[in-house]
Amino acid sequence: MPTVAVVLHRKKVRGKKNGTGRARGRQVVREVFLAAGVDLLWYEVPKSRKARKKARKAVKKGADVVVAWGGDGTVQRCVDALAGRDAALAVIPAGTSNLLATALGLPDDPADAARVALDGARRRLDTGSVNGEHFAVVAGAGLDALLVADADSELKGRIGRAAYVYSGLKHLGEEAFEADVEVDGERAFRGRATSVLVANLPEGVGGLELSESSSADDGVLEVGVVTAEGPLQLVRTAARALLGSADASPHLTTSDGASVVVQLGRAVPYELDGGERDPARLLEIEVHPASITVCVPAGATDD
Repeated sequence: MPTVAVVLHRKKVRGKKNGTGRARGRQVVREVFLAAGVDLLWYEVPKSRKARKKARKAVKKGADVVVAWGGDGTVQRCVDALAGRDAALAVIPAGTSNLLATALGLPDDPADAARVALDGARRRLDTGSVNGEHFAVVAGAGLDALLVADADSELKGRIGRAAYVYSGLKHLGEEAFEADVEVDGERAFRGRATSVLVANLPEGVGGLELSESSSADDGVLEVGVVTAEGPLQLVRTAARALLGSADASPHLTTSDGASVVVQLGRAVPYELDGGERDPARLLEIEVHPASITVCVPAGATDD
């Protein structure tokens, strides 16, 4: 029998139902796995940053599948733990944005998501890394990281995704910074920027696409440098990106490659899959082709 390990963020998974009425009870998910006859390992963590250690422990104990049950932070820490390893990653979404779960078309209902871990297809994906830490969907420095940091868990708990809009409005006047971006050893941008985005999945955040031809298993990362300053330019740039015409924006420079080096004029906060990190002046980013196996709904192995 396979071994399945669940890494659960206990603050994200409370009671039997959440505000939208989706079943989230621990017992429901336990029953799905135990009925399948798997060897079940169960870990609960109080904070997302604790999930990496538990996921690595699960692998050492022979887990074939590690189930990340929580928000984007929990999932990203498990991605970091599993990249380059044989164990597959499954996701039971329980956060506000659920970036990877949304991109992979995973069901919201925990019992259904648990069944994908058991009976779904398996797909190999690239991961990216920033200063050695892996991500699956998107990394960014500047305005997007400030947005993530300010949309704290309490605010997201009260107003959901609107927390990101509220946070974004607060930072529309954020001062730009000097950025020098090299992609595969060649300079792709030098000048003032308000955000630098590096995406692995075609739809990085909220449907934003840096390139129509990007894929999660093509061995390259999509790079976007936002130079828009002020509310009007930022709104116009975001609108073009959300409509799939990012390349047409005069305030967005795009490129792609396997290795990206970002040098910043001052320390700038950055984020990995929606989780904020301390400010840095140097970001060394690279792609790791086909480095992680994910569980997806049956028949959903293609983009």
